[in-house]
Amino acid sequence: MNIINLTPHKITFMRDETITIPMSGIIARVAVKREQVGVLNGLPICRSVFGEVKDLPEPKPDTVYIVSALVAQAVKGKRNDIYIVDDTVRDESGNIIGCRGLGVI
Repeated sequence: MNIINLTPHKITFMRDETITIPMSGIIARVAVKREQVGVLNGLPICRSVFGEVKDLPEPKPDTVYIVSALVAQAVKGKRNDIYIVDDTVRDESGNIIGCRGLGVI
């Protein structure tokens, strides 16, 4: 199975052996538009309106894509080849250094 990383970061799976999936050079994104819905003490209150997914390749046989949770949410129920990282691993400073598996939305 081909695993294509459509995020802006390398993905390191920390299991019995460490496996790293490099960035593909393509980053799948969701268009976001901000709409002001009010004001609180002079500060704008905005809502994010999510639009079309960009740079997500069409499905291919024997290929899955790792994307951001936002992209995965946008295509939920439409694609069965979309995954996100799951069970993240952090260093002593709290920075994400890898994950232990994949997840679905």
